[in-house]
Amino acid sequence: MNLLTIPLRNLGRRPLRTILLCTVFTVGVMSVVSIQLLSTVVGNSLEEKMSKFGANILITPKTESLSVSYGGLDLGNVAYGSHELDGTPVLKAVRGIDLKERLSAVAPKFAAISKVKDTPVAVVGVSMADELNIKTHWYPLGRFPENQHEIVIGFNAATKLDINPGDSIEIEGNSLLTAGILDPTGTEDDNVIFMDIDLLRNSVGRPGAVHFIEVAALCAGCPIDEIVQQIVKAVPDVEVKALQHVVKQRMSAINFVNQMAWTVSGVILLTACFMIGLSIFSAVNERKTEIGLMRSLGFSTTSVFSIFCLEALLMGCISGIFGYLGGYFASGKILENLDMAEAEIVFDPLAFGLTFLAVAGLAVLSATIPSLRATRVDPSRTLVSL
Repeated sequence: MNLLTIPLRNLGRRPLRTILLCTVFTVGVMSVVSIQLLSTVVGNSLEEKMSKFGANILITPKTESLSVSYGGLDLGNVAYGSHELDGTPVLKAVRGIDLKERLSAVAPKFAAISKVKDTPVAVVGVSMADELNIKTHWYPLGRFPENQHEIVIGFNAATKLDINPGDSIEIEGNSLLTAGILDPTGTEDDNVIFMDIDLLRNSVGRPGAVHFIEVAALCAGCPIDEIVQQIVKAVPDVEVKALQHVVKQRMSAINFVNQMAWTVSGVILLTACFMIGLSIFSAVNERKTEIGLMRSLGFSTTSVFSIFCLEALLMGCISGIFGYLGGYFASGKILENLDMAEAEIVFDPLAFGLTFLAVAGLAVLSATIPSLRATRVDPSRTLVSL
């Protein structure tokens, strides 16, 4: 009999209680590990998609509005100022900011209303190479334009105009080939025709004009606010809007759910810690005679303290191992149910080791007070009571 076999024997005395304690502690660890893994993986996945889907910054001409009323009648707001940008110097200035290496795309747009098959339709001039860096969600039936005289059409516009890939149409006096038709995107892109920006501007007599510019940052964690400030400094006569506030609002909702989940997991862990502490406290009361005999046989107070702490340590080790592995596999199943199987969860040995040590330490900490109580048992009184 030694300091290791005594705790093992004591845990085996009441296996149902030991199993219950380990189960509760394991569930708490599983929930914490699952939340940590899911929040990290899903958060990274959302940020990565955010950086690839759409623009982070929108550059538009600076306009002012004037509230007009006469004779007590409100005539509404009138916007005045330039509605176009001089594309060449603005694009040059944006692409020349200090953080230019953080920009994955600077995509100018020029919009016009034209008639196709005697039907008015919006036509947007774009630089296709830059546009595809922003619109990674575009998937056409056919292909993307390869030269200036090819176009791609939104799904609704193609349906309304009865246009198929390979059809030729005329826009502003130009005969253009339909290279592809976009799959439905659920955005305004479904309703317009996209063609080369230079060809469109020259055709309507507005060479170099740009109605707005979309800018996409290269990485999810890029300093958007600093990029905006540099653009404003480089091009002072434009309005620059960061579109991340929408994403931040959505991420705040996700963070709120995560915080609630962390709170629930913390309550479960705290409950498990109290259960371990109460279990050790109950064991101390039940085994006062045994403790007195051990003290009379030469066991020191440190040895007695270690015995009860080792019991808690063994339960913590078991819970830490099964809790982390259970949380790891459970989070993978949850991702599959959320149709996010592409966001793979990778087993991290370092995280497993840290979790194991943290749970074991938490279990020992929970048993500290009742273990100290065991060291105060008076062996003489115990022997007298026999």
